[in-house]
Amino acid sequence: MYQLVIAEKPSVARSIAEVLGATEQKEGYLIGNGYLVSWCIGHLIELVSADTYKEEWGKWSYETLPVIPKQWQFGIKGATRKQYQILEKLLKSSEVEEVICATDAGREGELIFRLVYDYAGCEKPMKRLWISSMEESAIREGFANLKDGSVYDRLYQSAVCRMEADWLVGINATRLFTVLYRHKLTVGRVQTPTLAMLVEREQKIAEFKKEQYFLSHILCDGMDAVTERMGEKQKAEQIAGACQNGQALVVSVVKEEKNIQPPKLYDLTTLQREANRYFGFTAQQTLDYTQSLYEKKLVTYPRTDSQYLTEDMGQTVGNIIGAVVSVLPEFSQITYDPNIDRVLNSKKVSDHHAIIPTMELTKTDLGKVPGGERQILSLIAGKLLCATGETHRYESVKAELSCEGQRFLASGKSIVVMGWKAFEEQLKKSCRAEKEKEEKAEVPLPELSEGMRLSVTETKVTEHYTTPPKHYTEDTLLSAMEHAGSEDMDEEVERKGLGTPATRAAIIEKLVEKGFVERRAKQMLPTDNGVKLITVLPEMVKSPKLTAEWENQLTQIAKGQQSAEVFMAEIEQMVTKLVETYHEVDESHKDMFGSDREIIGTCPKCGGNVYESKVNFYCENKECDFALFKNNKYFASMKKEVTKPIAQALLKSGKAKVSGLYSKKKDTTFTATISMDATQKYPQFQMEFEPKKSKKKSTYR
Repeated sequence: MYQLVIAEKPSVARSIAEVLGATEQKEGYLIGNGYLVSWCIGHLIELVSADTYKEEWGKWSYETLPVIPKQWQFGIKGATRKQYQILEKLLKSSEVEEVICATDAGREGELIFRLVYDYAGCEKPMKRLWISSMEESAIREGFANLKDGSVYDRLYQSAVCRMEADWLVGINATRLFTVLYRHKLTVGRVQTPTLAMLVEREQKIAEFKKEQYFLSHILCDGMDAVTERMGEKQKAEQIAGACQNGQALVVSVVKEEKNIQPPKLYDLTTLQREANRYFGFTAQQTLDYTQSLYEKKLVTYPRTDSQYLTEDMGQTVGNIIGAVVSVLPEFSQITYDPNIDRVLNSKKVSDHHAIIPTMELTKTDLGKVPGGERQILSLIAGKLLCATGETHRYESVKAELSCEGQRFLASGKSIVVMGWKAFEEQLKKSCRAEKEKEEKAEVPLPELSEGMRLSVTETKVTEHYTTPPKHYTEDTLLSAMEHAGSEDMDEEVERKGLGTPATRAAIIEKLVEKGFVERRAKQMLPTDNGVKLITVLPEMVKSPKLTAEWENQLTQIAKGQQSAEVFMAEIEQMVTKLVETYHEVDESHKDMFGSDREIIGTCPKCGGNVYESKVNFYCENKECDFALFKNNKYFASMKKEVTKPIAQALLKSGKAKVSGLYSKKKDTTFTATISMDATQKYPQFQMEFEPKKSKKKSTYR
């Protein structure tokens, strides 16, 4: 008899199988030592399309809304059907006596496994592997401490609520506003409030009116002292002129020693923020790099919202710090006495502890770790050193001076103990992090005492302007998503904000993909359509506060503190109210999103208009599946892209004369007529050549 272990990815399954001794490869799984180890490939089971419930729900019309299934239905995801069938066969096998869920230890991982387990109708005993590292020792310890699957029933319930709520809000709001404005407007439970924050920030920047102000300076003994802001340049010049070659009296000197405590360890969001700030990595890139490092056993589980470690990890952390200093050359010169207790707090660790390196560092050729992953590994290792380092201490000095009856202020600081900031500086230097624009660092002031008189060696007036709010970067947007709505929530609320650490990257990518947000250098800017979308959407679907409250309720469901039924009833009420309230728009606004679209031709399948997108030429009819992709494989095989003139010709007559086609066999280009058959699901193409003209013999007389 066997225990069936199901992981989330093939790579993770292979790592687990190696530890368990399941080394014999079969199709879709490994076997050995009493274990069958198989895997999902992301989600294998998904919610069915709307038209599966009712035929009329296949139509995008106001009359069919709201779309609210009475009984949710699931289906097998087509692209990964084969792997599901393998799992189903294993789950139903008489040789399997117990099933072990080994998908990622979080809400989404639980959902991926349970949907397969339930859809297959499996009722065999279920255990849960819950680990934060892919190291062999962690896997062995996890299998030695398997938990009953029922412990995570509420987590699964929370995941199902998240999935169903996203489906309800997404399909109803997207269809509603697409129908009203005659343009595909994708609306999401989390992505739309995120877009709203971006639009609001750009509006504040656009409305900002800069104000000019002036400062008068006196320079004494290398010290620069300044006045308060003044709106009139003439007044500032008068003060500077009066103080020229004068004497300044030191009125007061305030010295204060200040401490900056070491930073916390990384959770996923803070790692994504700093990787964006240092290297310009997107949130998705950072997640991908960290996930890869996790699967290589070099770091712990990335999708965490904790910045602490459990109190039983003290010895482990000490060993890891030793490994970091001995193995990573960027930290090889560091010697210090780490304060490990600072990062240990079991009460602040829920599902997973903070992200840290593992002892696998000592067994890996780090020279073979790809560049982006290596930078992320350095960040994670450096943060561990910073977090366990000594407090950074400095002396702050603030002085008030008087000259010709005018008050001047000067400030400076001197470092007493560099502490953990020495590691941070070394980390930035070694990682070649992108230079950040920082304010001019304060320098130490000369030794001052009250009553001292100083000669003014120079005066000047400087011109300044107030500055508008800054555009969002991925760093600051992640922070805004994390804290959205928190000002309206009690301090004890565990999870605030939009989305989770595991989902925020995908939300940002979706906004970019749908054309509502664009990246410009590091800035995240809403597009014209993004601004228009937020302009027309009601508060109930774009409010960060409301969505943040939903996320908190999902967390409460997972903890058994909130009813899943009540939560879903609220979501259903919301989408019903949305449809009832917004049923028409002014005729002049109906084409605000797409009136300037150029019609490329007529759809050969349904007769609708065909428009151009960035990647294809598509039919306006939502029920029609016609699409002609620009990077079509047939054309790409001849190093040709489907251009607008080619598409127009194909749509008009079914044929297009195309030049510049490449022949690999002859290593040359040629011209041919290509015909299109659009009766199949995907357009089919065939090449036609013009018959060669026969050469007539010339007759000379």
